[in-house]
Amino acid sequence: MQKFTPGAVLMDRYQLTSVLGRGLMGHVWQARDIRLERPVAVKTVAADLLAVPPSREKALRRFRREAKAAARLHHPNTTTVFDASITDGTCCLVMELIEGTTLEFLFDQQDDGRFDVPAAAAVAAQLCAGLSAAHAAGLVHRDLKTQNIMVRGDGVVKILDFGLVKVLGDTDPRLTMTGESIGNIACASPELLTGQDPLDGRSDLYAVGCLLHHMLTGETPFATDQPALLATHHLTSPPPVIEDSGVDVPRGLRELVTALLAKRPDDRPSRAAEVYAALAPYLPAPDPRLAVRPGPPEDPRRPFLVPQGPSLA
Repeated sequence: MQKFTPGAVLMDRYQLTSVLGRGLMGHVWQARDIRLERPVAVKTVAADLLAVPPSREKALRRFRREAKAAARLHHPNTTTVFDASITDGTCCLVMELIEGTTLEFLFDQQDDGRFDVPAAAAVAAQLCAGLSAAHAAGLVHRDLKTQNIMVRGDGVVKILDFGLVKVLGDTDPRLTMTGESIGNIACASPELLTGQDPLDGRSDLYAVGCLLHHMLTGETPFATDQPALLATHHLTSPPPVIEDSGVDVPRGLRELVTALLAKRPDDRPSRAAEVYAALAPYLPAPDPRLAVRPGPPEDPRRPFLVPQGPSLA
């Protein structure tokens, strides 16, 4: 893999400026589209890390296929993919640059580390709105977690990394075993952990359940700092009961979280749209102040329009 530095130009078009994030597989860069003179985000992943031979060529073909599918995905709650390439032994995915912060960071800004019911419902509803469009296009995210969910300054929630997560699921198993972290499996469904293939959208809905539990209670469903033990909990332990956390959450919302955390996919809601509808009663009330913004006001009561999201601290 080529070692990129600030100032490098990828695909004769995207000039790297600074590193936004680093991971086991590669980097996320802020970059500038030289032709269109706009900022973009570029995710780079070493092709050598995608799979062990002879599966690497299959993984590269999958990268091209998944990137094309992600580029066709257009929804307010998903990140737009602009371009993709394999160059100098590196897979590059060019995406819109989101101005905001991660859901992970926002947890630190909340009282008691948790969101109130309307804010948690707004985040989850926007996730389900974006997932509904992705699932309809045949894309399963597989890796929803607080680190790859962004919240813009206006409260719009954006799901990152469509186009790469399925490919990254086929990485060298030695790398996965040595590099796994709590964050990577905090929201992993039982079928994802057991290697079930193909996965469907209900795996992502399990992750939504984990995130909802976290937002409502301030704790992940299975609190532990041991990855192997966490995986065991996802596979065998009953879903935690929100009432035990001492937080006042409406019964219907508690029941929804329990259903999302069911071990068997067949016992969960079948579609993201179904979860969105169940969240509708808990969304924030319309805010008349939105009417002074350019464009039509956002109304969280109308399905699959962007609900009013949580305000940044």
